[in-house]
Amino acid sequence: MGRSRGPRPPRLMADRRGAAYAPHMMHIDDTAAPSSPHLSSKSRSSRDTLSSGSLESAKSTELDLEKGLEMRKWVLSGILASEETYLSHLEALLLPMKPLKAAATTSQPVLTIPQIETIFFKVPELYEVHKEFYDGLLPRVQQWSHHQRVGDLFQKQASQLGVYRAFIDNYEVAVETAEKCCQANTQFAEISENLKVRGSKECKDQTTKYSLETLLYKPVDRVTRSTLVLHDLLKHTPSSHPDHPLLQDALRISQNFLSSINEKTTPRRQSMTVKKGESRQLLKDSFMVELVEGQRKLRHVFLFTDLLLCAKLKKQIGGKSQQYDSKWYIPLSDLTFQASDEAEPLPIPQVPDEELEAMKMKISSLKSEIQREKQRGNKSSKVMERLRKKLSEQESLLLLTSPNMPLRLHNRSGKGYMFLISSDYERVEWKEMIRDQQKKCFKSVSLTSMELQMLTNSCVKLQTVHHIPLTVNKEEDECTGLYGFLNVIVHSASGLKQSLNLYCTLEVDSFGYFVNKAKTRVYRYTTEPKWNEEFEIELEGSQTLRLLCYEKSYNKTKLNKEDGDSTDHIMGKGQIPLDPQTLQGKDWQRTVIPMNGIEVKLSMKFTSREFSLKRMPSCRELGVFGVKISAVTKRERSKVPYIVRQCLEEIERRGMEEVGIYRVSGVATDIQALKTAFDTNNKDVSVMMSEMDVNAIAGTLKLYFRELPEPLFTDELYPNFAGGITLSDSVAKESCMLNLLLSLPEPNLVTFLFLLDHLKRIAEKECINKMSLHNLATVFGPTLLRPSEKDSKIPTNPTQPITMGDSWSLEVMSQVQVLLYFLQLETIPTPDSKRQSILFSTEV
Repeated sequence: MGRSRGPRPPRLMADRRGAAYAPHMMHIDDTAAPSSPHLSSKSRSSRDTLSSGSLESAKSTELDLEKGLEMRKWVLSGILASEETYLSHLEALLLPMKPLKAAATTSQPVLTIPQIETIFFKVPELYEVHKEFYDGLLPRVQQWSHHQRVGDLFQKQASQLGVYRAFIDNYEVAVETAEKCCQANTQFAEISENLKVRGSKECKDQTTKYSLETLLYKPVDRVTRSTLVLHDLLKHTPSSHPDHPLLQDALRISQNFLSSINEKTTPRRQSMTVKKGESRQLLKDSFMVELVEGQRKLRHVFLFTDLLLCAKLKKQIGGKSQQYDSKWYIPLSDLTFQASDEAEPLPIPQVPDEELEAMKMKISSLKSEIQREKQRGNKSSKVMERLRKKLSEQESLLLLTSPNMPLRLHNRSGKGYMFLISSDYERVEWKEMIRDQQKKCFKSVSLTSMELQMLTNSCVKLQTVHHIPLTVNKEEDECTGLYGFLNVIVHSASGLKQSLNLYCTLEVDSFGYFVNKAKTRVYRYTTEPKWNEEFEIELEGSQTLRLLCYEKSYNKTKLNKEDGDSTDHIMGKGQIPLDPQTLQGKDWQRTVIPMNGIEVKLSMKFTSREFSLKRMPSCRELGVFGVKISAVTKRERSKVPYIVRQCLEEIERRGMEEVGIYRVSGVATDIQALKTAFDTNNKDVSVMMSEMDVNAIAGTLKLYFRELPEPLFTDELYPNFAGGITLSDSVAKESCMLNLLLSLPEPNLVTFLFLLDHLKRIAEKECINKMSLHNLATVFGPTLLRPSEKDSKIPTNPTQPITMGDSWSLEVMSQVQVLLYFLQLETIPTPDSKRQSILFSTEV
């Protein structure tokens, strides 16, 4: 309704930026001829000019006039189509009126007569006004000529605006009465949520469902646009045309009507103005998960210059435009992140990792099916439409269930609201924006139900985030992200004004939300930390790398009252896109991430999954990495390789309660140092391990299994494991999977059982280390099962950016499911029942 993109106070305003009513008329202003009075004067002057140039000019002017009059017809056609739609909305409102009135005289009324008359006040009169206008305009447009007159119809319609005044004066009472009746009567609630609006003449068989509240707002929205129609029509009506004075009169009546409505409502809307001369603006909007009475709800949150609005996106039906329902709002002057009491925070319902992984598998499967349909050339088939719908549902579900980090808000009276965020990055971003705006916003706001409805409706046009942030909304040719390994060196930070204890964390996106992947050591008390730490981060369709810089707090007993997390303070945050074109080379790419006056220097190098996960035999025969496990155990005269026993022993000694153990990357240089020490049989390896970060030891163990020339589960048996896990009969599955496991070569089997016991002990401390059986299966599944790929899949032109399709993701998830199956088994029987002696014996 306003001239700018930002929302104005809900004032009933005319706006010349609006186009004609019909959507297909949006381009009118770009193709319109010069203004009509100018055209008319040129035509008259041409008759007094004898030169050939003037005659040519006159012909050109007449042609422009002809085009302008042709546009007049198209404007009227758009108005006619819009009137037809509006009448269908009013008809849908009137449809339940008769049966409700009839029921009101019976012994079981749904509503009383006064309630009906309040809710549907003046709707029949509005219908009659517009029906008369439509019936008068239709034949004139059908029998069109440039001399056709329509001004009298618009003039008459403008003279009947008093009906709208009565409707608007009653609007708030009507909406409030409808809400109360819905709460008191389930039958009326059902009726009010399922009002059917017929389609256009071309689509008579189609109907669309609307709520009563939405339809009651249609007349309010209609009257605010009354001047837009007249502006467009006048623009293409020459001043010499008989309609011109009539349309001008209609426009004058309409503008005066809007002014009188505004004057009447100004006193009670005064608090909606942020500052004199300024209007409300949208600063940020996003899809977020709200926790309501223990249930996760998907919301669209809008941060304005003076308030925070939480809305629910209504279900779209029949391809209609989006609509929102307001759930609540808090004036920024009344908003706080600090609870007024010391009550315990509400528990956050956690969705099991298995369910999240199942959703990811479904998403990958559906995306693979969609890709196959595209390759068959069925881009617009019903099958494709059905697959896209299923994909959208699964991605929405994943978005709803994945975030677990709380963002708590409170209003002045102490009422609390909680959103669940995927990472600290978003949480800090929202807090910073709200706090910055609070410094500029001093007055509280109080919206009437009508003003709130108008603001909520404006969100449809103001929103900047139109879809849930997942892959279903991406264009077909858009990059789907990178699959493989990203090596990142966090060099140093500069720009700090005081000495602090600092560390950084790295996050990458996966399936639409961000996951913490690495953490530097704390650099103590300095203004210029120099970490120079390298991390290897696995990417799963990732498109963005985020970096957060924290000030470390060593007060372990104190928690942050705002969100229940540690008191470590975020000093800065930043992100960079993972561009395949930039990262396709083998060289390191240096970059700087600016954040709140701080600059962090990074280097990055990407290795695609085709290259990074290809198992390569070692050139060092007497080494450990890249050497067959049977050769290592035979040389060492052991059942389990020394490197596996040493790493697990050290992790069990001081890493069992490490948050994200095996998931958070260790420093790459430390891992390489340990790899060299094990390969060269360095006697000081135990001392080295005791002095290293435990995540580096975990990374060394994972690297050992990843670099085996053949997976622990062997190339020969891998297809059988992948098939066995898909069996639907649980008894058959268990028999198959156990027989396959016991068919492994002895070193492979014993090493796996040794590792399996350790991983189960890790999961027993899940409440501390946040590593469930499923998390561990996700980390180790591909490492232990991924085949050696004797037939290389490496493309012939490695200079092109490499991304992996969803078929690979499905294979990875299958590997995760195999390991998870064994992790979830309580016991694994062995043929000789001497499992303990096998596991802990080091002699052959």
